[in-house]
Amino acid sequence: MLIDFRPHARLRAAAPVDLTASVGPVVGALVRSPWDLARVRVVCDWVQYRENFREPVDARPILPPGREGLELAVDVRRAGDVPLGERAEAVLRDGTAGRAYLEDWGPGSRSCVWDFNALYWNALEAWEKSTGRGYEQALPGGESDARDRDAARDLILDLFGAWDDLARAGALPDELVVVELGVGNGNQAKVFLDEFRRADRACGGDYYRRLHYLMCDYSRHVLDLAGQAVAEHAGRVSAVALDATRPLTSLGFLKYKVFLVYVSNMYDNLPTDEVAQLSDRTYLVETRAYLPAGEDPAPVRRLLKLGPRLLAEADPGRFPDLDAAVAFWRRAWSAVRLEERYVPLAGLDAYQVTPRFNGEALRPLLESGRDVRMHVSNGAVASFTDSLHLLHPHGRLVCHDLFVTDVDGYRTMFRGPGKYDGSVVNWVNGPLLAHIGRRRGFDVHYEPFRNNVVTMTAQARD
Repeated sequence: MLIDFRPHARLRAAAPVDLTASVGPVVGALVRSPWDLARVRVVCDWVQYRENFREPVDARPILPPGREGLELAVDVRRAGDVPLGERAEAVLRDGTAGRAYLEDWGPGSRSCVWDFNALYWNALEAWEKSTGRGYEQALPGGESDARDRDAARDLILDLFGAWDDLARAGALPDELVVVELGVGNGNQAKVFLDEFRRADRACGGDYYRRLHYLMCDYSRHVLDLAGQAVAEHAGRVSAVALDATRPLTSLGFLKYKVFLVYVSNMYDNLPTDEVAQLSDRTYLVETRAYLPAGEDPAPVRRLLKLGPRLLAEADPGRFPDLDAAVAFWRRAWSAVRLEERYVPLAGLDAYQVTPRFNGEALRPLLESGRDVRMHVSNGAVASFTDSLHLLHPHGRLVCHDLFVTDVDGYRTMFRGPGKYDGSVVNWVNGPLLAHIGRRRGFDVHYEPFRNNVVTMTAQARD
């Protein structure tokens, strides 16, 4: 039996985790079970997201059948709230009994939790009305960590320096294009545009007049809010609704013309699989979403297909108005959980990270040392590589997000999925993006920004 206690730093925290009290009862339940302990792993996490997809104790089969092993997953954060030993005994008896499944097994990126995520952004206005708060207020601290006037000013002055050099060489285009992906409520765009105009006036330049700032987002409601925030810059701004994983589809006319692609807290909200290297074997983590015993999954499936407004129209007996449908949506989202299992991968070359990259890009990360489980960040990789095609030879991509910057970061801390209000959040696999960026001829580096947010910068090599 292997016991992997990942939040080891909390053993020496001001309020330390009691290892014996949290892990001992779980091991006791395993000892009393019929499982071959040589084929059992106990993985302990501190699941920092108050709203998440995990039970305090859950079982993850390690396939294939016939040689099946077991991983028992424990959330030690809840050790003081629930009897972990009793939960472990129940899970080991038949932990899946009565669960109401919303889907069949499949890779995490294809789970219906991403349908919930898309529904949140499509019907954000109705959700915000029901909760009485804007989505940014649901973030830790009540706002995005990526908003900083000093950082915006430094970035703008760097742009001005590059443009001055190009202007002296007679190579600066008349239109200076900046693209922001994932605009939120528009406050970051306003900070950038305000500082840009101020810096241009101070330099006595003509760059503001030539600026074309494109605000891009999946949600039309978000774009409308962002447009109001930057109304005084309306002559310099356009709004584009697009699929963030395929920006080239909507912005292909700007290929190799964009001087800055700015991304803020978006990659962590894009679909992802997870893979693992356990005892020198590579696995895909398959998931299936479920509701607690006794729940009916049929109306939840209808919600995901129709959205709350059409659901109320289609079933007025159960949902007399939009408010009732949204209330049901919120309850369903709070209740949904993910069951997981490990399925062997026949070969990394047969697994597609995106249509352009197969799993061989993961090999140096998975084989970097002891056992590891990590996000593939499929959606972030697709968005990142598409965005690189937008960049002018002197352009750069700057992203503020929740990045894991070293593979060992996956061995010491839970990195999602969690729930932010009605959406999904996962940390982003920074080493994978850096590896893929380098293969495309870009230097990629990371710097701490604020709290848990990291700044990634990608720029073509000289």
